[in-house]
Amino acid sequence: MLDNVKVILIGTSHPGNIGSAARAMKVMGLSQLVLVKPECEVDAQTRALAAGAADIAQNAVIVDSLEEAVADCGLVVGSSARSRTLEWPMLEPRECGEKFAIEGENHPVALIFGRERTGLTNEELQACHYHVCIPANPEYSSLNLAMAVQTLSYEVRVAHLNRLQSGYPTRVEEYPRHKELEMFYEHLEKVITSTQFIAQDKPNMVMTKLRRLFNRARPESQEINILRGILTSVEKQLPSKK
Repeated sequence: MLDNVKVILIGTSHPGNIGSAARAMKVMGLSQLVLVKPECEVDAQTRALAAGAADIAQNAVIVDSLEEAVADCGLVVGSSARSRTLEWPMLEPRECGEKFAIEGENHPVALIFGRERTGLTNEELQACHYHVCIPANPEYSSLNLAMAVQTLSYEVRVAHLNRLQSGYPTRVEEYPRHKELEMFYEHLEKVITSTQFIAQDKPNMVMTKLRRLFNRARPESQEINILRGILTSVEKQLPSKK
């Protein structure tokens, strides 16, 4: 299960942070590091701070977009502070670990961490099923990147070990991969634009709310297929454009 956990770092600007994050991962048995548009190289400083985890840093997969990094993932969680401007389903770290331990048995899952100074953008946060917030001291809540990776990786490992010790298998639902979910959202936007439910030039607000709705509901793969079938049947009833 731990091999199915991706730790995704976006726009990392300091090579030492990549090494420290790799070390935090290896201590907890995680090995899949993905770098999205890093602003630095994996260099000697990376390897030095990785200590015995240089192999994870050196084998990190480098991609150009978050969409590419999470395309095959059935669960995507972004690490962020609680936001008043973007309400999204939230998890506590322990809940996050438990979800990863269960779903990671069936498909790849991803923990996303943003840039050192600015974190994740709203667009990146909307690509996540949930956000997770580490409940640090509100008077001094400054966590560096490696600390955040270490904390959440620990919760994943503890939840995984608890499941192994319990010996009771849990039925895991089959959820759509991120790529499939994005195709559904594109299909949904196309249909509700065609029916003039939303204006073609201003779809973002409604689509953001619909994404939030479906993220809360977590439809399974079969349910997404049903919804897409409904959208297709609506399209067939629309007047054809000449």
